[in-house]
Amino acid sequence: METNKRLASLDILRGLDLFLLLAAGPVLHAFLNANPSPAWDGVRHQLSHVSWEGFVLWDIIMPLFMFMSGATIPFSMAKYQDFRPGKEFYLKLVKRFALLFFLGWIVQGNLLNLDWKQFHPFANTLQAIAVGYVFAALAFVHFGRKGRWIFGTACFIAYILVFYLFGHMNLDPQDNIAMAIDKAVLGSHRDGVIWNPDGSWTWNDGYQYTWILSSLNFIVTVMLGCYAGSILKDRSVRPARRALLLAGAGVMMIVLGLAMSAYFPIIKKIWSSSMTLYSGGICSLALAVTYLVVDVLGFSKGLGWLKYFGMNSIAAYCIGETINFSSVSRSLLHGFEHLTGDYYQLVITLGNVLILFLILRFMYRKGIFLKA
Repeated sequence: METNKRLASLDILRGLDLFLLLAAGPVLHAFLNANPSPAWDGVRHQLSHVSWEGFVLWDIIMPLFMFMSGATIPFSMAKYQDFRPGKEFYLKLVKRFALLFFLGWIVQGNLLNLDWKQFHPFANTLQAIAVGYVFAALAFVHFGRKGRWIFGTACFIAYILVFYLFGHMNLDPQDNIAMAIDKAVLGSHRDGVIWNPDGSWTWNDGYQYTWILSSLNFIVTVMLGCYAGSILKDRSVRPARRALLLAGAGVMMIVLGLAMSAYFPIIKKIWSSSMTLYSGGICSLALAVTYLVVDVLGFSKGLGWLKYFGMNSIAAYCIGETINFSSVSRSLLHGFEHLTGDYYQLVITLGNVLILFLILRFMYRKGIFLKA
């Protein structure tokens, strides 16, 4: 029989996503750097973003983080559907938006450089989540189920129309409409700009990520998570069937994304429409499996530690991406350098991961959670 307890699957899957980014990924990269053999090239490929078209394991981290932020909306915002939301609701959204943008400036916006020229106002996953979450939450509270579908579909179609009508479906990495909009709006504060010693600046042709037009599909990704959360929250449907519905939706989105890729390729760096569907399908399948295993079948033994990352995902992301613990690890583990040779950096990386793990474990056990 179901209770009102928190769905463990949401925290565990989000925790797995952050663990991959902040712990497993760095450790595997350190191991691979010590093992340059071509035999590991397949693993290296999966742990590095594709250069332009295509999709690998490492590319799912950001979409899943965003998708899971949307999956919590039906649980955290349901109370605002019962009455006309007042100042409390809007202040909560403004606070979340502002805090996520501020933390994004710290993590990737170069705020800590204290140099206005190096400041990048929109260049981070947390800011993409901020945009998607605010619009998805507003749609969830103010629209019914049909209205939410119309809103999400409108954002999805609007992105395609801009590419088709104004960008002529040009997908050159440096000459597409999404890139042109970012360059026009963000100018010298676009991430990837190169400043010269004489004070002039140029575009970095190696930087291909876009943010402003891509926000339309950021919203769609978070909305897809919100739809998934609504399925999981629907008590009129048996739990096992919820997992099946979510898995079916995931398969359908993957198929549609692949079919669409023939005309609009899967490109994460511009958050293309086919990538939005394809990654959303993978996220839905991952959540369906996690929900079935953890919440329906009750198999969660050995997975509880992932909640350290999942229930404090914003703190984990900010600490892991901002603070370099190498000085601490090297101070304590420098004696291993002559013993481990090429694997010494792996030892240091393991030390860094352990420090982060212990911080998150302490916060979890003390009930300290960073919530926007």
